[in-house]
Amino acid sequence: MPAVQVDGLFKVFGRHPEQAVARLREGASAAELRAEGSTAAVIDASFSAEPGEIFVVMGLSGSGKSTLIRMLNGLLPPTAGSVRIGDTDLTDLDPDGLRRLRQGHISMVFQHFALLPHRSVAENAAYALEVRGVDRRTRLAAAREALALVGLEGWVDHRPHELSGGMQQRVGLARALAAETDVLLMDEAFSALDPLIRREMQDQLLELQRRFGKTIVFITHDLNEAMRIGDRIAVMRDGRIVRTGTPGEILTDPGDEYVARFLADVDRARVFTASDVMTPLPVGATPAAATVAARTPLTELVNHVARSEEPLLVEDADGRVLGIVTRTAVLTALGGGAQDRSDDSAHLLEALDA
Repeated sequence: MPAVQVDGLFKVFGRHPEQAVARLREGASAAELRAEGSTAAVIDASFSAEPGEIFVVMGLSGSGKSTLIRMLNGLLPPTAGSVRIGDTDLTDLDPDGLRRLRQGHISMVFQHFALLPHRSVAENAAYALEVRGVDRRTRLAAAREALALVGLEGWVDHRPHELSGGMQQRVGLARALAAETDVLLMDEAFSALDPLIRREMQDQLLELQRRFGKTIVFITHDLNEAMRIGDRIAVMRDGRIVRTGTPGEILTDPGDEYVARFLADVDRARVFTASDVMTPLPVGATPAAATVAARTPLTELVNHVARSEEPLLVEDADGRVLGIVTRTAVLTALGGGAQDRSDDSAHLLEALDA
């Protein structure tokens, strides 16, 4: 069962929103609706996020991505469509049920931190547990443990204004971890940070994800960020999801010119991973001696294939064999050519080695 399931979701602001949805379903454009006094922020959006997946929604300002995430926890009611968290449909919940769902199953990390300035770092990290009714001693202990996970164990008694922007964002992340919810919603969580700090936060998020396996829906306008952290990505434009896939799938098949323009300056070597360029292990073949993780980037695979012509065995996080990566596959991906994974064209390797 998906951790988050979105089906046919619409959000229309303005006059007669239900009628506007009917018009959109009949083929009316968002521009036509604007002329009639309605704004279609999200149009017929559908996707699922699996347990333990980082699902990134990427789009420019005005694409509808932040409106979308606010419907995932009921901050905005959908005009039409459904949102399910686990086996619970948000549209069936009354206000009390919605509050219980948020407290027990969903945490949200905002771009501008949303910290309480008059409270200590520990009290901020414990706030979700306080709202839930957890006693002070227990919630502060959980907060300190979460703060240690994000490297802030020495700052528990400080006020937010004494911390840098990156440290404040870590408090927001610690608050989400302390709540021990199944789903994290992250709305432009790192976008206000300097590039170096942003990358450090991305690294920390990936490390925490390897440890805890949360389901994360991550909103960003930064394609490089989406490609770096996302297991799958949904690209939004003018309220619609126009492409969904893994970073490798989107890079090799953008789907339309709009997405292709986004990809023009992407470094393929930093996006493609072993799972994107692997082929099945031939029946009866002797497993390769060297192994790599499925998420190993192409930049690291280059170092492996430079040392040996033997294929590499690709494993998932549980050590299960997924396939093999050959030198040809790596070189083909670096060159940007289409790769036939069923026939690892040896003539290309001979030409490149000549």
